[in-house]
Amino acid sequence: MNRLLSLMGIFIVYPWLAAVIGLPLLVLGRWRGRRMAIATGLAWLLYAVYETGMKQRWWCSGECNIRIDLLLVYPMLLLLTVLGLVSLIRAPSSSKTNRN
Repeated sequence: MNRLLSLMGIFIVYPWLAAVIGLPLLVLGRWRGRRMAIATGLAWLLYAVYETGMKQRWWCSGECNIRIDLLLVYPMLLLLTVLGLVSLIRAPSSSKTNRN
């Protein structure tokens, strides 16, 4: 898990990559009608804006080197991504039932 979280550090250097993940999830979620995928895509897009703000120093005054926030953000994004992908892969549920 540590290795995976450290690999996610690429989003600190290139925050636009988070949007590259979020946009397809959002589009596919809307196309397939999957709320979890839509929510996951929105979370990634919000994270892209947030991380861009951190990189541009909009959200912090200058001492942004210690990022405790990422200890919560990265696991949450990972969990949402897994749930969003599962929602896209699973078969559509049949909500219409015949009642006689």
